[in-house]
Amino acid sequence: MEREENVRDVFHVPPGRRPPPEILLLDDVYTSGATARACARALKTAGAGHIVVLTVARTVL
Repeated sequence: MEREENVRDVFHVPPGRRPPPEILLLDDVYTSGATARACARALKTAGAGHIVVLTVARTVL
């Protein structure tokens, strides 16, 4: 939950910009997924269609 709060409202698409309908979102390390979710949420809010998240490594908690 703390990780979610740390990235809440951090990511945004600038006004007047519209993301492409299909996006490959790259994240270097997946720990809780909070960063990827926050990024995807911002992109979806701005009008993105299909988003695929790819991570390079995963942290085991």
